[in-house]
This record gives sequence, C-alpha cells and structure tokens, in this order.
Amino acid sequence: MRLKPKAALAALLTSLCFTAPAFVSAQRVTHTEAKHDAQPAPAKPAIPVPESPVTIDGKVLFSVPGVLSFPASARARAITARIGKLSKDVTFNPSSLTISDGEDSTDIMASDLVLMSVTDADATLAHTPRQQLARQYITITSSAITQLRHQYSLKSISIGAVYALLVTLLLVLLFRLLALIFAKIYARLHAWHGTALRIQRFELLSADKLSGGAIGLVRLFRLALVLNLLYLYAYVVLRFFPWTEPYAQQLVSYVVSPLKIVISAVVAYLPNLFFIAVILAVVYYIGKFIATVFREIGKKNVVIRGFYPEWADPTWKIVRFLLFALTLIIVFPYLPGSKSPAFQGVAVFVGALISLGSSSAVANIVSGIILTYMRAFNPGDRVRIDNTEGDIIEKNLLVTRIRTIKNVETTIANSLVLSSHISNFSASVQREGLILHTSVTIGYDAPWRTVHQLLITAALATDNILHDPAPFVLQKALDDFYVQYEINGYTAKPSVMARTYSDLHTKIQDTFNEAGVEIMSSHYSSMRDGNHTTIPESYRPADYRAPGFRITNLAPTKDKEEPPVK
Repeated sequence: MRLKPKAALAALLTSLCFTAPAFVSAQRVTHTEAKHDAQPAPAKPAIPVPESPVTIDGKVLFSVPGVLSFPASARARAITARIGKLSKDVTFNPSSLTISDGEDSTDIMASDLVLMSVTDADATLAHTPRQQLARQYITITSSAITQLRHQYSLKSISIGAVYALLVTLLLVLLFRLLALIFAKIYARLHAWHGTALRIQRFELLSADKLSGGAIGLVRLFRLALVLNLLYLYAYVVLRFFPWTEPYAQQLVSYVVSPLKIVISAVVAYLPNLFFIAVILAVVYYIGKFIATVFREIGKKNVVIRGFYPEWADPTWKIVRFLLFALTLIIVFPYLPGSKSPAFQGVAVFVGALISLGSSSAVANIVSGIILTYMRAFNPGDRVRIDNTEGDIIEKNLLVTRIRTIKNVETTIANSLVLSSHISNFSASVQREGLILHTSVTIGYDAPWRTVHQLLITAALATDNILHDPAPFVLQKALDDFYVQYEINGYTAKPSVMARTYSDLHTKIQDTFNEAGVEIMSSHYSSMRDGNHTTIPESYRPADYRAPGFRITNLAPTKDKEEPPVK
C-alpha cells in the first residue's frame, strides 16, 4: 500500500513526537554512564623497576633496567664488560661511537661492535626519546673512556708521582715545624710555677699536678694533630694515582658518612628541639611568676586566709618539684634515644632500685611535709621531742636537728619526730608567755598566806620572770605532814629556761631564809604498842597489859640514870 506524501509526512512527525523523549532520556543515561566511566580509578602504587649501574673503573655512568629475560644486573655487567674492553683498546677512538636506529631499539655502535641497545623501555623509564637517550649514553661513555685513558697515561702518572713527592716533603716539613713548636711549649710548661687550684681552703690540684696535666693535654693534642695530618696525607697521595683513587674515596667515606648521619640526625631532631625549647621557656616563666607570688606571701605583702607565711617557702619547693616532674614527663618522649629499648631498660632498672632503696627516705620526706604544715615548730624554737630538749637549728624534708642545753647537736629522722610527742616551749611566748613552775613542801606550822607571799616575792626577784602577768601560787596537795605549794611565773625567754629555774630556786631559798621560814617536809611518829590494833582480842591473854618503854641516851652518864618511860 502506498501512502500519500502528506500522510507519510504526518506519520513521520507523529513517530518523532513519541520517540524523541525516549531518545533524549537514553542520551542522558548514556552521558551519565560515560561520565561515570570517565572518572579516574584510584591510582595504583607504582611498582619500582629494578635497575643496575653501568660502571667504568668504579665510576657509575648510568643505570639500565632489565629487558625481557635479560635481568638488569646481567645486562649491566655485559655493557660494563664491553666498555672496559674498548677502553683498553688503544686503537679505539671514543669519538667514533655512532647510533643505529631500528624499529624497536637504537643501537650504540663501536665500528661493527654493538656496545648496547637502547629500548623503548629505557626511554620510557628515563622520560626521554629513544634516539636522544642513546646520544646521551654515547656522550657519557666517550667522555668516561677519554678521562680514564688520561688518568692511566704516563704523563698523568708522572705528574701524580711528582705531586706525591711534594706532598711528602711538605708533610716532613710540617712534622719538623711541629716538633720545634711543641718543644718550646713543653719547656715553658716545665718551667711554669703557677698557683694551685683551690676550692676555698681545699686544694683540688697542686701546681705540679696542674703543670703535668697541661703537658698531658698538649701531648694528646699533638697526637691528634699528627694523626689528622697523616690521614689527610694518605687521602691526597692516593688521589694522585688511578689505581688507588677508590681507596681515597673510601677514606673520605669513613669521615663523611658518620658526619652525614650526625648532621641528618641533628636536622631531623630540630623540630623536637624547638618543642623542648618552647616548653622549657614556658615552664621557666611560669616558675618565676609562682616564685614571685610565694615570695610576697612570705614577706606578708600578700595575705591569703588560712595560708601562713612560713608555708610559702616549703610550698614553693613542692610546686617547683611538681613543675620539674611535669616538664620531664612532657619532654621525655622528645629526648634523643628515649624510645630505645636500652634506655627504657636502664630507666626501669634505676626506678626499681630507687623504689626498693628509698622507702625510709620517702617516709621521712612525707613526714617532713606533714610537720611543715602542722606548724609544730620553727627554727630557733625551744622544744622537747621525746626525751630530747633543746633549740631547733635546722628543719628539712629528711631530718630535724636540735642543739641541746649542753650544746650537743642531735639529728632526728622526721618519721621519728612525727611519731613522738612534741612540746614547743616557744609557741606561746608571743601571746602570753611560757609558764615556769616549781614546787616546795612546807609544814602546817607555817601560815599559807605567808608562804604564798614569799614565793611570789622570790619569783618577782628572779631574772626573766615577767611582772605582768604576775606570778601566782597553787596549793597542789594537802599531805599528811605538809602542804605542797607550786609557784608559777611567766617568761618570754624559753631558750634560757634552765638558768631561769636555777635562779628561781636560789631566790626561793634566800627569801625563805630571810623570813625565817624553814623549807622542810615535817614527819611525825609515835612509839606505842600495836598489839591492840593488830592482834584480835581473842588471841591475846586475858591479863595482857601494854608494856612500858625505856628511852635512854646512846651514851648514858654515870651520875644519873634516866628512869624508864611508861
């Protein structure tokens, strides 16, 4: 069936209207997929291509990779052997090297000999066109052969021998000059009579030892200088001859390689060093600020309620130790060698030794800190610790030192001080004064008011006893035959307490003697038969009577004999 032109055109337009959206949608999907496929895949790590150096007379010319089943090392050895053979051929002209370009490789030709083939793999690895790379290899090879022939020429060897002879003569002259110079130095040191090295009155080194030590140091310096000159001489002479030049390079490597390692280590350590410097600077200025605050607290320019001025110095020492410990913890990982097993092992061993051997020391330190904040005593106080009485002359974290009234210095561990009873005679002096007291016993025949007045008078006459507050008397006991009186007086000088007691006792004796009051503890006894009180009546005879007592002198007189007392 044939369609009319108008009908055919209408059918075509209708089909386009229905198929166009599907086509556009398909194009969008295709474009999206193509865009997704065009995204680069994650780059795989490049696998390094093994290469081997081509050398001549120990000098590296260039490096080549392997080709197919021809590994890089075997290929490099083959090329090295061909170049070495050409360098020994006196008829070969290094400038006659040419290239022969093929489809897969470019050959470097020495007349009819193929010295080596430069492949596309070589060019790709060197990022250089194949022909250009071959020309570079020709230039390098011809230059190396020319230089090698020049080094092994008779003229070059003769010049090297002359230079070696000149350097040897120069070395001999230097040795002679050093001998003359050091001989004069030795003579001056032997003739030198200096002063001894002293630390205050202790002679650390005498003048003779100083002179001998100086001579020894000069000899050591001379030996080091001679060895360095010989080392430099060997390097220079070995460089003059082509056969020994590799040994000269090896001598240099003995010095240069350690220096490179040290320099590289120092350069690599610079960031850590900068970090340590910043930490130390920050801690230093923080410490100065804290020290200033505690110093002003100690001078009472800054007052903190509940914090006493005498706590300022020990507290600053504790804070300083904590700052040091914190700084060491922060800086330690950045110290060189801190991560090495040997360093860590030594640190653990030393820590174990300190932990095992310092238990008593740590106990004393903790006790010293507790004593500081207890404010039990201060240097200069008169105290009694256990059975030791005297003045505090030193108090630190480990021990407390006391000078007794007999000028005996006694050292007591702080742990023992903390576990003992502490009596501080100087603590109350600034407030009311220390009360000194002593007791006397007087019979009942003496009026107690008189005794009170006499004791107070004696106390007021005693040196170092204060008149205000006034002394006072206490009656401590009413015993069978006497009364026990206690005189109490205030003093502001506990450091002379023993002398004050002695003076008080003398004043009491003088005052009582002047008043006619006898310092005596009266005791009374009666002589009687105790059978009536100690033996029951049923045990005594019915006609029992107490016997009479006769009292006679120890030496009776002949004229008169005393009658018995009944």
